[in-house]
Amino acid sequence: MQAPSPLTAAPLLRIDGVTKTFGAHRAVDAVSLDLAAGEFLCLLGPSGCGKSTLLRMLAGFETPDAGAITLHGQDLIGLPPHQRPVNMMFQSYALFPHMSVAKNLAYGLQGLGLDRSRITERVQSLLRLVKLEGFEDRRPDKLSGGQRQRVALARALAREPRLLLLDEPLGALDRTLREETQGELRAIQRRLGTSFMVVTHDPEEAMALADRIVVMDRGRIVQAGPARELYERPASRFVAGLLGDVNLIAGTLEPGEGESRSVCTAFGPLRAVPSPAVASAASETSVVVALRPERLRLGDGDTILTGTLVDVAFLGDRVRRQIRLADGTVLRASTALPGDPGDLGIGQPVSLGFAPEAGWILPA
Repeated sequence: MQAPSPLTAAPLLRIDGVTKTFGAHRAVDAVSLDLAAGEFLCLLGPSGCGKSTLLRMLAGFETPDAGAITLHGQDLIGLPPHQRPVNMMFQSYALFPHMSVAKNLAYGLQGLGLDRSRITERVQSLLRLVKLEGFEDRRPDKLSGGQRQRVALARALAREPRLLLLDEPLGALDRTLREETQGELRAIQRRLGTSFMVVTHDPEEAMALADRIVVMDRGRIVQAGPARELYERPASRFVAGLLGDVNLIAGTLEPGEGESRSVCTAFGPLRAVPSPAVASAASETSVVVALRPERLRLGDGDTILTGTLVDVAFLGDRVRRQIRLADGTVLRASTALPGDPGDLGIGQPVSLGFAPEAGWILPA
């Protein structure tokens, strides 16, 4: 699949039909993808989907079996890693434990033929960029996890690569620090204008960081686009589930035309918007109606479902409820605070509603 790109000019990076196999396993399967100059792109998918293998081919640590990779028109295949205008930040950070922060940052600059004063100036500039002034003489074991992450980022940027590759860069951080660092990483990328490509299996991280998300599964690109597009209009059940919590109600497509179609379900007809994959499908086609929990409204909407409240969870900024319908199907509804009707108790009857545009019909 060719991943769509917002490019209006020639791309900085072009991946064309790249394939990589390990024995009988095809890790990357004929992937094509363009990346714009200054774009922040995330490769998202479960473990083993091929995203890290693709990143390693861009860095020069693996060689494709087929296909082409060009950066600003330059063929990268066959070039060793140190000759590519690309750098990679590893999940482990790979800092030299016996070196100070300043020496870790200076290490990659020493092969560029710069004099000592220029290297010192560049190191200080990098420390300012990642807000670590005053930490020059500390060794990695004297830094917090977030500080080590910023040193690794600064070292990866030291040689001013045209493309920075980041493999699960925030995976070692706890949730609070990870969320804080996401904002810092995005701000640094915007300030520098360097193209970033990040590999992650965390959909929230991808949505927080990326201009564009590329979803991979079993070595192939299955959908690409801005976060909101993928979240609200996924191409498949796989993408819908990967990007967040979703309710799926099975049924069959009924005859009709227009912006919304009716689906016959165990709870009666549900009207929703057909995805491109089912827009021209015949009636009686097996489908599912995808509904995000936050799009279900308690006691209100054009379509009403009734059931019994079986669980309530307070999550700080919202309340998540589970409602069991007559056939045993459990739907999840999420309502924001303030405005949540807090008087609903376990075992009480509950009505759920949604507008047609809140539902998305996907192939079963």
